[in-house]
Amino acid sequence: MSLNVPGLIVMAIFYLLILGTGIWASMRSKKVERKCTGSDGMEITLLAGRNINLLVGIFTLTATWVGGGFILGIAEAVYNPTLGLVWALMPVPYVLTFFLGGFFFAKPMRENKYVTMMDPFQIKYGDVLSSLLIFPALIADVLWVARTLVSLGGTMSVILDLPYVYSICISSVVAIIYTLLGGLYSVAYTDVIQLILIFLSLWICVPFMMTNPNSMDITLTAFNETFQAPWVGKLELRDAGKWIDDFMVLVSDRKPYQAFYQRILSASSYTQAQVTCFASSAFCLVLGIPSVLVGAVAASTDWNLTGYGSPTPYERGQAGSILPIALQYLTPSYVSIIGIGAVAAAVMSSMDSALLSSASMFSSNIYKNIIRKQASDKEMQCVIRTSVVVCGLAGTALTFLDNSVLVFWLVGVDMSYTIMFPQLVCVLFFKVSNGYGASVGYLLALVLRILSGEPLINLPPVIHFPGFRKDAEGVMTQFFPFRTTIMLTSLCSILITSCVTSVIFNKGLLSERWDVFQIKRSQAKVTALTKLKKEESKKDYVEAKEAVVNKQLLDTSC
Repeated sequence: MSLNVPGLIVMAIFYLLILGTGIWASMRSKKVERKCTGSDGMEITLLAGRNINLLVGIFTLTATWVGGGFILGIAEAVYNPTLGLVWALMPVPYVLTFFLGGFFFAKPMRENKYVTMMDPFQIKYGDVLSSLLIFPALIADVLWVARTLVSLGGTMSVILDLPYVYSICISSVVAIIYTLLGGLYSVAYTDVIQLILIFLSLWICVPFMMTNPNSMDITLTAFNETFQAPWVGKLELRDAGKWIDDFMVLVSDRKPYQAFYQRILSASSYTQAQVTCFASSAFCLVLGIPSVLVGAVAASTDWNLTGYGSPTPYERGQAGSILPIALQYLTPSYVSIIGIGAVAAAVMSSMDSALLSSASMFSSNIYKNIIRKQASDKEMQCVIRTSVVVCGLAGTALTFLDNSVLVFWLVGVDMSYTIMFPQLVCVLFFKVSNGYGASVGYLLALVLRILSGEPLINLPPVIHFPGFRKDAEGVMTQFFPFRTTIMLTSLCSILITSCVTSVIFNKGLLSERWDVFQIKRSQAKVTALTKLKKEESKKDYVEAKEAVVNKQLLDTSC
């Protein structure tokens, strides 16, 4: 196969369009920034001045979730004869993610006017412990960059015959440039373009696949075995524990992601933040449908009659690349080029979010609050841009160590779900939580997860949960919902330890000089800051109301 020149030209146009949009958005960001003074410049870069347009907010939140892993992962699960549609879980859990986020998590974040999701940790637990908690969140963002780039590299190598290294490096450079130029403004407005391209490109490709003469009607193969097992799949009772675990992970693993709260905190009000979440949930469902259809068509295709030949993609171990393979061999060449645009748009829409997310936490919570508390606004802008570049280069470098999307996805998801999610729930909703509980929960979750093993990285399990078994190849797998068990264990340990230590120090059972985390002081600090935030919110509301009234009094027009 020779280099696909027309495809390269189309991709070059796509990248120029995205880069141009990012530069335009950065110019708009600078215009708004000139009108502000002091620390407002950092809020404009990280949160778009907390005044992002509702429609833009919906698009950027949706685009953040609908990444390369989303599109490729759903198609892979539906096509894989050992999985099927019942294991293609992403769309439905993501709907629940947005609803739970809108109903519960958005309010405390919005009311307290936080800049990042790590702010409540820093206020309540102090700088040292919060820095340790930021570490897994930063790693998760870097791994997010890596896994999105890996999915794009694999797709471009199939359709364009472009070397893996080139496709990854070009995409990484473009995303880094427009992200560091305009911050959230650039990310949000490029997300609008990218989401439109994802939607149009996928829906243009699907009809060509479904009418391919080498593919059977997907309604006939849904429950009947033809070229392979039915693409709907089946869920056996002995696998139910693993299914529940995967479902719960997908519902909760993105809650402790700064990228989610960046969109929530950039909204002008709590109501707008809620609407953004609810609308994005519907978009996720709609955007998941084309990938399901691609996987179903691939499972209903006689690959021996196509240019791909025998054996099938699954038998060659290429199930993870089924979407680009289907685009290449089941659609005309010009249609497959359109399809690669959808994957590239999905990858970049997720990558830029991860870049800005990690830059936000490092610059705001580590540099501004710990290293240089008196840093000027200009200095902070430089730190944010440097953080974007470093995160981008780190994620890009990881793609050359391992080209498996699953490995990067697994490590990032596990750290978020088992370690960070229970921490976030406790710091936001349980006043009793303190540094002692957070420390115990952190260490306990980390140790239990390591001891549970992971076949993808050849880590043998020490703890054998109920349902543990070996497959035909001798790979040991946990079929019990062990990650959810670890998460709940961590959550309970945080609350129990916090309650016990609060009683010990508040009742004077142990001298305050032994109180390393200074429970009494931290509780008083949180109470004072919460009260201050509420007073500021009331003041802002009164001032805004007075401004409207004054404008109406001065308006003499009929």
